[in-house]
Amino acid sequence: MDEKYDVVVVGGGAAGLSGAVALARSRRSVLVVDSGEPRNAPAGHVHNYLGRESTPPAELLSLGRAELAGYSGEVVAQTVTSIAKGDNGFEISLADGRRTHARRVLVATGLVDELPEVAGLAARWGRDVLHCPYCHGWEVRDRAVGVLSTGPMTVHQALMWRQLTDDVVVFRHTQRDFDEAPLLARGIRIVDGVVAAVEAESDQLTGVRLESGEVVAREALAVAAPARTRADFLAPLGIEPEPVEFNGFVIGTRVPADTAGRTSVPGLWVAGNVTDMRAQVVVSAAAGLMAGAAINGELVEEEAAEAVRLRERPFSHEMEREVARANEHHAEPPPFDRASWEERYRSRDEMWSGRPNDQLVTEARGLEPGHALDAGCGEGGDALWLAQQGWRVTAVDFSTTAIERGRAQAAKLGVADRITWVAADVGEWAPESKFDLVTSHFLHIPSAARTVAFARLAEAVAPGGTLLVVGHDPADHHAGRPHMADMMFTAEEVAETLDQSWASVAADVRERPAVGAEMVVRDTVLVARKR
Repeated sequence: MDEKYDVVVVGGGAAGLSGAVALARSRRSVLVVDSGEPRNAPAGHVHNYLGRESTPPAELLSLGRAELAGYSGEVVAQTVTSIAKGDNGFEISLADGRRTHARRVLVATGLVDELPEVAGLAARWGRDVLHCPYCHGWEVRDRAVGVLSTGPMTVHQALMWRQLTDDVVVFRHTQRDFDEAPLLARGIRIVDGVVAAVEAESDQLTGVRLESGEVVAREALAVAAPARTRADFLAPLGIEPEPVEFNGFVIGTRVPADTAGRTSVPGLWVAGNVTDMRAQVVVSAAAGLMAGAAINGELVEEEAAEAVRLRERPFSHEMEREVARANEHHAEPPPFDRASWEERYRSRDEMWSGRPNDQLVTEARGLEPGHALDAGCGEGGDALWLAQQGWRVTAVDFSTTAIERGRAQAAKLGVADRITWVAADVGEWAPESKFDLVTSHFLHIPSAARTVAFARLAEAVAPGGTLLVVGHDPADHHAGRPHMADMMFTAEEVAETLDQSWASVAADVRERPAVGAEMVVRDTVLVARKR
């Protein structure tokens, strides 16, 4: 569950699922977190949804989830408790203690209707106690309809229902002041007195009972309840709901956003009733699509800018450059044994750029700094970056030249006291302690030694810790990488060696721009969390 997605969608209703499908169809990794509390759950059917007229709400959501799954989108039944923004995106915390990360977040959590305290009313909400003539009016046409006056919408609402039936009664209830003239002109009766309860027989509304004891026969009751947006978890980000007014009266709240759903927090978007309380299901679905498309467009621009930056940056993965040269001249790929690596390090003043690997930065950004093991550290780019983030690091490599360069750089950067350097072959070396993070990047050694090394690295992860193993994707021949069958591996192969002591195991292939070359390369990435 601690994976990182392009987009996490909070809320799995029409808006959330529609946005998620649009993103997944654009090949974005998407997770929908849904609490399972849709606003229209009590309703029998969805109306005014072209092509889906009279579809039960639960069926519509089921169809939407199936569509999303068809494009590899994911759904988890859970509640989001908080969203925190960092330098590398968002961290989303769930009620069960789990967390996940995302480059962008789309919030589509909808509204909560604040119903008046009238006995029996809430139990019939969405069935014959109704709020919207467009949503339910046709189904109660020509019937006896009541309108419970609860605010400034009374007259407008009553006139809307009068269009559908000749028999409309307005219950004044607690609202004394409204313009009666339009109602009387349209033959709408006004009943004084506070409403105490709604009555039903055989699961059908039969009447409205006043505090006086009088019962007015009705077959449906319309209530314009104020609606509160579900967005309290956004407060730490500085997002506060704003009031929605009608004729000078507050009738609900919304999260402020532009027409595409963009909020004041960069990377955070909203869609559906959470920002538009009057949106029906089809409108919410359209808003989700609009927001999803806008999010994808923003990511496209961001990725293009990053590709330009990487293209202009000096090499940071020297091995990719050497292998490309070898292939270009039809030579054998460079050897990976200890002596050969030592010779290669000594042949130049600097082998690597000193920058951390992309996948490490992606995964470690969201972790609490502790004790890390960098297996196959080279000149220490990853170890140095971890130390600068507050980690204590044990850095291991079989090249003494690489180790000494890393040690010297640590002293220059003022983190020498945070890194322990070990000159050893990770295919033979056995860690003596446990680590909160164990990371290995591009450890391409013969399979027998690699199996032993990875088993020891997995054993070295402390309870609650993280194992990150990254390699060149074996299928990525086009990027100038030799096949080296015995030295290549996939994250799935590593995952299969892990036992039941792991709470989560994620194995996938991730693309990234090749450093210094106009191409995209693929890394095979394992991220596992120990129980």
